[in-house]
Amino acid sequence: MKEQLNNIRVQAENELAAAETIQDMENIRVKFLGKKGELTSVLRGMGALSAEERPVIGQIANEVREALESKIEDIKKKLLANERNAKLAQEVIDVTIPGKRKVLGKKHPLTMVMDEIKDVFIGMGYEIAEGPEVEKDYYNFEALNLPKNHPARDTQDTFYINENILLRTQTSPVQIRVMESKKPPIKIICPGRVYRSDAVDATHSPIFHQVEGLVVDKGVTMGDLIGTLKIFAKSLFGEKTDIRLRPHHFPFTEPSAEVDVSCWTCGGKGCRVCKNEGWIEILGAGMVHPKVLEICGIDPEIYSGFAFGLGAERTAMGRFNIDDMRLLYENDIRFLKQF
Repeated sequence: MKEQLNNIRVQAENELAAAETIQDMENIRVKFLGKKGELTSVLRGMGALSAEERPVIGQIANEVREALESKIEDIKKKLLANERNAKLAQEVIDVTIPGKRKVLGKKHPLTMVMDEIKDVFIGMGYEIAEGPEVEKDYYNFEALNLPKNHPARDTQDTFYINENILLRTQTSPVQIRVMESKKPPIKIICPGRVYRSDAVDATHSPIFHQVEGLVVDKGVTMGDLIGTLKIFAKSLFGEKTDIRLRPHHFPFTEPSAEVDVSCWTCGGKGCRVCKNEGWIEILGAGMVHPKVLEICGIDPEIYSGFAFGLGAERTAMGRFNIDDMRLLYENDIRFLKQF
């Protein structure tokens, strides 16, 4: 048995000396020192030894085990060092090579304008309200005083999913939903995407963004609407900006108006941007129609309100002097990196 133990030690040391990887070393350790290893197999035969021989063989077995474990640890350190050195040699960093520049993204000009509009109205105490883009016909038309046979409901201008479901053509349905669920005072803006069956050109797109506003309370007048729009125009286009209201007709407001701002390029003198008129139309507005208030369960004898809506794309075009709406959607980096 002494000879067996010595042979195990010699054989294990020879194999360890030839090990080239950590896995080779681990296989050798299991082979000789594992639960089913050769050293363990020899020690199982100690039961047949005499009482005098057992301590002697046991001592030799412990010496063999300690010697092999020490040898394994030394070789493990050596192999790990070799692997680390080989990895470092392969991953040498050439500090003379120019670094890779990380290009940081930034806000899209349309997002910038939407955020500016929100900031202006939030600063005036408005809350942001949102609603579904796939909308019911009732909220998109009927509750806004546009019954089934109304001429403004031209099906060529609307994406219908079925007779009662459509893609909203304006964010006004959000106003209806808020008035149904909340009692006055109400002071909200409704930003979001809207859809109309328009051909794509320099000033039209089948998908665009609107920001609509609504105020309902006791004693709200047209003067409040004009004052609000003046603050908005000056905040977005500059302190020298003025506004002009022109009579118009919207089924959901009465009276109604188209709202122009003095040209941000020429200051109202007339130029190519404003087609020499000095004014640029940016939104529609008016006092909420009494019938709309009634539909939403609000008494028009007690409460009144105003509403307005503007296109974010056209506002962005004016804000950044862009002459073609398609540039906002083409994702041309040469265009976008200017903002």
